[in-house]
Amino acid sequence: FLDWKMLEVCEGWNTDHEVVDFFCNFDYPSPKGLFMGLGAVVLGQVLLMFYHYFRVFHSEAVAIQQREMDPKKNFWRDMVGHFSRPEGFFLLGSYLSITWMFRLLPATYYSFDTPISIDIKMVFFQLACIDCFQTLMHFAEHKVNSSFYQVSHKPHHRFYNPKLFDAFDGSTADTISMILLPLYLTANIVHCNVWEYAAFGVSYSVWLCLIHSEFTHPWDKLFRAIGFGTAGDHHVHHRLFVFNYGHLFMWWDKLLGTYKSPLEAPRFNKNI
Repeated sequence: FLDWKMLEVCEGWNTDHEVVDFFCNFDYPSPKGLFMGLGAVVLGQVLLMFYHYFRVFHSEAVAIQQREMDPKKNFWRDMVGHFSRPEGFFLLGSYLSITWMFRLLPATYYSFDTPISIDIKMVFFQLACIDCFQTLMHFAEHKVNSSFYQVSHKPHHRFYNPKLFDAFDGSTADTISMILLPLYLTANIVHCNVWEYAAFGVSYSVWLCLIHSEFTHPWDKLFRAIGFGTAGDHHVHHRLFVFNYGHLFMWWDKLLGTYKSPLEAPRFNKNI
């Protein structure tokens, strides 16, 4: 019935439904850019699962915190939960679909006239921009209103010793304020092409997961030396709450005076 009424409106048989008429006549972009972006994120997550599986089952990875845990015990259950949380990938997928199909992104995002071209600087600018906004929103959630913190960010803070699969386990309000709003602001500040947007999406989603890992990564010492966020840095925030509000970069915390090294945190392993 709904499909038939929609057909009537779209063919001009029923012109009283202005809202439906708007949707019928809207200049929708090609969905191939959307599918490419979503596919790239899925591929990034699949590769991340292989990496994390190897770290858990086939390496001598160093645990970040001294508290004993067995990541092998519920690995498969936790992985299924990681992909099935509505406040995670469902909200992100909905946001990406709506902003793309209703042309809510700058015009540069919709051009496929040029070959694949990725300027690393543009990807970096997107990562730095979103992390700056995310840090500010994160700080505000903790400091501005305790009632909002209770319903938004506190559910994510039940993880004192987080695992990689806890990265998107939070609340809908937290995802909107900490991820979707910074994503939209970044997209309208950094005008990149569709390839750079996809590369950014993959990097961002994978990096957010990696900083929640229960283990160190081979690049952590280098990252910490140049102010990039590591799993150890983010574990400090989950354990102590009042430090390290940044995610991808620790520059903002160093400017705010809220940075604390995981090497100085209590109950953390010292060889991380």
